Amino acid sequence: MKMIRFTSLAMVLAALLFFSQKASAQVEIGVKVAPSFSFARVIAKEQYNLKNKGSNLNFGAGIIADYFFGANYALSSGLLYTTKGSTISYDYMTDDAMGTRQTGENDLSLQYLEIPVTLKLFTNEISKGTRLYFQAGPSLNTMLAAKVDDRKVQANGDKFTEDFNLFEISLLLGAGAEWDLGQSTKIFAGLSYNRGLTDFDELYQKRFNDTKIELKNNSVSIDLGIKF
Repeated sequence: MKMIRFTSLAMVLAALLFFSQKASAQVEIGVKVAPSFSFARVIAKEQYNLKNKGSNLNFGAGIIADYFFGANYALSSGLLYTTKGSTISYDYMTDDAMGTRQTGENDLSLQYLEIPVTLKLFTNEISKGTRLYFQAGPSLNTMLAAKVDDRKVQANGDKFTEDFNLFEISLLLGAGAEWDLGQSTKIFAGLSYNRGLTDFDELYQKRFNDTKIELKNNSVSIDLGIKF
């Protein structure tokens, strides 16, 4: 079911990009790098003491495209490789007869391929060759790899990717500025917030036998790039 939904969303994206390109006389393509800080929002029963212990420094890069359907309006998409992660701690007393205590922490490192589908709004020039932009919309993300405590493979030989959900949907909000360098070259810089809307965890659900545990990715990035 998840695969069908993701495929349908991808088809809608492709259709939007196609018709936007046909209807517009301007398509701007570029590259972007995005160092970021990421952390996980934890939703779990208090008895597990499951907590995010801080943000991790991560990185993203890829190709972007702005399909203009007006002088100040564009559908912005792309294909981005992004890393996300967080350190999760827990302190839990089991319900068995022995009352075993489980404590520890795990460093989660996740890699995603992201396809944003955002509306980007541009101001008129605030000075010669300079415009501000604001963007918002969903991002469709597929997990490529996962590490727990810097290990890809568990003791039983299974990959840690099997303990996380393959697909993720997030909300992307951003703002920044764009500067003209020539007839068709522009550079831009901005900030963006990527808020996970879907749960990526199965690791702690299995560990505590509780399907109501949820972890959702969050990240704040500095966006730097050039368009041609």
